[in-house]
Amino acid sequence: MSDDPYDLDLHTHYQDRGGPQDGPHPNDPKQAVGMAKVPFQALPFAVLAELAVAHGEGALKYGRHNWRSGEVVASTYYAAALRHLFAWIEGEDIDPDSGLSHLTKAMASLGVLRDAQIQGRAIDDRPPATPAGFIPNLNTATGEMTRRVAALKEGK
Repeated sequence: MSDDPYDLDLHTHYQDRGGPQDGPHPNDPKQAVGMAKVPFQALPFAVLAELAVAHGEGALKYGRHNWRSGEVVASTYYAAALRHLFAWIEGEDIDPDSGLSHLTKAMASLGVLRDAQIQGRAIDDRPPATPAGFIPNLNTATGEMTRRVAALKEGK
């Protein structure tokens, strides 16, 4: 195993809570089979618990898994996620309506949209795409502008 704390195998286990150990546990024959399956153990429990509360709020308001029985207009959930992200970046951590983190509410909105896509229930109302190369061109212009400003500041 690497000394890099971010270089962990998804299937490491914790020996007596003393730290990660490589490979399957020697006394767990099922773990070797489980290592070839979706690594649900890699999910952050606290975030999933918050998402469960956010989806519970939605279930109370609209019905559990309501988006699976109708259609989901993509822009509705995209806009909701952005509103929560904008509130968060502007310093408001908690959504005043639900008491949950704006980040959690944004993830819940995107989760509904993604599930609707998977279920074939999403209406893709995105506008026509921006021409290819637009963002790389802006990145180039930003880099050039940054270099020009730095040169001007050094010239003072």
